[in-house]
Amino acid sequence: MIKVNEYFEGNVKSMALENEDGKATVGVMAAGEFEFGTSTVEYMTVVSGSMTVLLPGETEWKTYAPFQTFVVPAGQKFKLKLAQPAAYRCLYK
Repeated sequence: MIKVNEYFEGNVKSMALENEDGKATVGVMAAGEFEFGTSTVEYMTVVSGSMTVLLPGETEWKTYAPFQTFVVPAGQKFKLKLAQPAAYRCLYK
């Protein structure tokens, strides 16, 4: 079954599925600043555009381009800055 999610007044939208590979989402984000929390380990891969990310425990922001992945531990919060819209894939482990 596919589930549609919407966050931050429609500025972040994703579609979720679960299959034998586990849970995954694909989505888009408008330009802006966002903060998310995790319940499991998340593997975020930029598909289009770029994302500037502040990971838990870090003091410096890092920019990720298409096909680059960052990992967020379970039970943490992370921040994103987007200068333009971007697309992503997230795998939950």
